[in-house]
Amino acid sequence: MNTNPSEPSLPETRRLLVIDDDRKLCRLIRDYLEPLGYSVALEHDGSAGAVRAVAEPWHAVILDVMLPGLDGFQVLQQIRRTSDVPVLMLTARGDEADRIVGLEIGADDYLPKTFSSRELLARLRAVTRRTQAPRSTSGPADQSTEELVVGPLRIQPETRTAVVDDRPMVLTPVEFDLLVSLARARGRVRSREQLLDEVRDRNFDVFDRSIDVHISALRRKLGDDAKAPRFIRTLRSAGYMLVDPNRTDL
Repeated sequence: MNTNPSEPSLPETRRLLVIDDDRKLCRLIRDYLEPLGYSVALEHDGSAGAVRAVAEPWHAVILDVMLPGLDGFQVLQQIRRTSDVPVLMLTARGDEADRIVGLEIGADDYLPKTFSSRELLARLRAVTRRTQAPRSTSGPADQSTEELVVGPLRIQPETRTAVVDDRPMVLTPVEFDLLVSLARARGRVRSREQLLDEVRDRNFDVFDRSIDVHISALRRKLGDDAKAPRFIRTLRSAGYMLVDPNRTDL
């Protein structure tokens, strides 16, 4: 991890949990982030980390894949049973297989362990921004806060909640932002690049397939079938489109 002490400070303290058995890396992360406004807690065992991740409020969790006790994927599964806290996973080699598994389980982002301090900070700011939904204090609802309705799907951007078929959806921050983006463009195609730009706040390699993994997870939670979708249609070489299943003209 390369550090740079000249980063601007953050306006408020943000609680961060790092679950990694590499104690030197943990100390480097803590020493770099705490002067920038983060309060960093460390856990070096998967089982202990899983318990602490859901027992206390966190702005984000940094989670290594290779851990003693429970591995990172098992820890993430336990977290996602009860919490939508943003989770940034670390992979030793940046293996695509590890990234796909983590995203499918519910990770918000991934970062190879060769990351720089600036990249770590940028990823943290991106995933935590999505959990801080702005609330309107006066005036009529605008596009950022008004309820989005697509057939039996109802989305409240202000409270970051969604219901489908009168059933509350449990979504990760990335999945929620992806759903909002598709809902606001309902009936129109959104390319993978457009969706990545809107929900991840960073530049991606053209071969990055993470958006497809998030779409797959979102479909499952909508009760959708990729072969005969009610809500999310795939347009080959174009992108994705959210449609109203009650309409027959789409």
